[in-house]
Amino acid sequence: MAKPHVMEEWVGKVFTTLCIIVLVVTIGAIVYFVSSRGLATFITDGVSLGGLLSGLKWDPEGEIPLYGALPFIFGSFSTSLLAAVIAAPLSCCAAVFMTQIMPGIGKRVLQPVIELLAGIPSVVFGFVGLSVVVPLLRNVFPGQGIGIAAGAIVLSFMILPTITSIATDALSNLQRGLKEGSFALGATRWQTIYRIVIPTTLPSLLTGVVLGMSRAFGEALAVQMVIGNAPHIPHSLFESASTLTSVITLDMGNTVMGSTHNNALWSLALILLAMTFIFVFIVRLLERRNNR
Repeated sequence: MAKPHVMEEWVGKVFTTLCIIVLVVTIGAIVYFVSSRGLATFITDGVSLGGLLSGLKWDPEGEIPLYGALPFIFGSFSTSLLAAVIAAPLSCCAAVFMTQIMPGIGKRVLQPVIELLAGIPSVVFGFVGLSVVVPLLRNVFPGQGIGIAAGAIVLSFMILPTITSIATDALSNLQRGLKEGSFALGATRWQTIYRIVIPTTLPSLLTGVVLGMSRAFGEALAVQMVIGNAPHIPHSLFESASTLTSVITLDMGNTVMGSTHNNALWSLALILLAMTFIFVFIVRLLERRNNR
């Protein structure tokens, strides 16, 4: 009787160990490949790191090739931050409604609808943005409608399910004693929500916002369809711009592997990878603070 259980435990440990090894090797291989290609721009091709990060002009095919990625970095950060500013209040209010105000209707109706948004392909969001958001902005604000604002609005709907799901889990796992104690002291439901519930779960809510920004920072197709893909820093939210992911997807297929232009695109990918690690580090800090 003991041998089958010992065998099952041994097989489970071996299988789990192999999965962990494959995962670690895969992540290490991705980091090594992107880093080796991205650093070749500075080591082999002699491009300045400061020039890449602070340069304002991107012209790899010019007589004097220029590799200034600051407009793309600015576009990625501006669209991600603005999308988080738009999506965070909506997501937190939806989570409060589903968990604190009307949990029955929220879990039966609203939560499935929000989770359904997570399964919609990004190209659909981009097409809706191109068909609805861009004409709306064109009719209301000056410009052609494409730009930072259109990209941020599209991204805000894409990251809405991520932030809402994390906020809902955080609010659902709140200790009942905190709310009951607040009600026992005479506080109303709204006073309990904004003085007890939200401050207590704030680190978890911020974790959802950071993960949503990480998703928005790496999105390519949906933003590419509505932002205009112009390699300059815009002077308003309604001017064309570009992001790191947009320039990589547009130019990577037109370059020769190993060329300076190709390596520069891998350098942009390395910046994206570094930002992903930074977002993960911020999430870990917030989780540690929440555990305390």
